[in-house]
Order: sequence, then C-alpha cells, then structure tokens
Amino acid sequence: MAIDYTKPRHRPPAESSAISLEKVRAAAPRLVDLYKTAGISLEKTGLSGQRAAVYLVLDRSRSMSSHYKNGTVQQLAEQALGLSAHLDDDGTVPVVFFSTDVDGLAELNLQEYEGRIGALHGSFGPMGRTNYHLAMQAVIDHYSASGAAAPALVIFQTDGGPTSRTAAEHVLCTAARLPIFWQFVGFGDPENKQFDFLRKLDELPVPAKRVVDNAGFFPAGNAPEALSDAALYEALTSEFPDWLRAARAAGIIARA
Repeated sequence: MAIDYTKPRHRPPAESSAISLEKVRAAAPRLVDLYKTAGISLEKTGLSGQRAAVYLVLDRSRSMSSHYKNGTVQQLAEQALGLSAHLDDDGTVPVVFFSTDVDGLAELNLQEYEGRIGALHGSFGPMGRTNYHLAMQAVIDHYSASGAAAPALVIFQTDGGPTSRTAAEHVLCTAARLPIFWQFVGFGDPENKQFDFLRKLDELPVPAKRVVDNAGFFPAGNAPEALSDAALYEALTSEFPDWLRAARAAGIIARA
C-alpha cells in the first residue's frame, strides 16, 4: 500500500478560532451551540488557537445500520463540523465512508450538512464488512494531496474491529511519521471484546512500533446519541495535545 511521506507546509497556530461565532451563526445557526461547546473544550485542553484539518471517517459495516437510521451518525458529523469551525478556516470536513472497501468520499461544510449523511449513505449501495486500512489510506492520500499547512485530526468512527488487523496496524504505525492524529470512536458496549483491537492500537509502544503515539480511542457506548456534546468534545480532544507535543519534539510538525 502506498503512503506518501512528503512533509506538508507549516505555519504557526493563530490566536483565535478559525471561523468566528458570527459567521457560524449566519451560515449554520443550528450549529451555534455545538460551536460554543467545542470552544470550551478546546480552551480546557489548551488548544485555543490551534489549527488542524478535521477529517471524519464513518463505518458502513452492516452492524451500523441502526445508527444511520436513527440519526446518530448525522449527529456525529454535525459535532465534527462544530469542532472544525474552531480549527480549520475553510469550514469543510472531508468525510470517508468505508466498509469492505472505501464506499465513498464527500465533504461537509457550514452551508451543506443538514441531512447529508443519510443521503450520502443511501447512495453508496450495500453495506459490507470492516476494513480500517483502506479508509486510513484514503485519508492519508487526501491530506497529502491537499498541501495542508496544519496537522490533521481524524475522527475515526467504528463499531467493531477490522477484518484485516495486520494491515490496519501497519498503516497506523507507518503513518506515525505524518502529521496526522487518529482519534478512534467506538459505537457499542465498552466492555465488548470487539474494541480490544482499538485499545491495542491506542497502546502500541513507542518507539518499538511507531515513532510517536499517533492514536487515541474512546468508547461512546451503546447509545452514542445520548452522550453529551461536552463529553464527546472532551474525549475527542483529550489526547490530541499530547500528540502535538510529541510530534513537535520529533520534527513531524513545526514547533509553535
């Protein structure tokens, strides 16, 4: 599998949110509360002013059907947009849908997001199995081609372990040299063994397996739609600051 290790251009982080509250209110009033809550979480974790390209990766394996039907995946997409508005000044979240293969690529933005996840999901055909590595490679390819000046925060949602665990671990470890952080979000019972592999990815040793710890994992529970926005944002941003420090120390991203 091809991975591009070309280092992107860098720029220092700005001192305020990428998109102002006024612009969010004008373009996407339904996202204002999410935007405010995300801002509080970023301030708590010392990430105010940080810039990052936010990606969203969504599982379309057959067991995910109910989460699409009840709007939970749409909810996560809107939460990602609320976070992205603070971190990325283009107001756009690239989205990768995956199952057995990469099912589709799309974008969400402040002007076009309502009901979009269900519409896209419905256009991609049958749901399949679960292969992380193909979706991860799609993110790497998109990020490398974008010429992004900031690092990437990837919200990677799934409800189970991958079919090819060796391939997923290989891509994650090899991609540790890139300015990309993978935040895995598990839908389902936190005690289920289906998440053992994600916990393994979260805990892979440094430097024996990878140059920096470039992944986090948190289980969102059996009813992820019931998780508060504040709790979700706290979980999404809890390990990102540690990775930023490690990545700067390793020369993966520019020092602030």
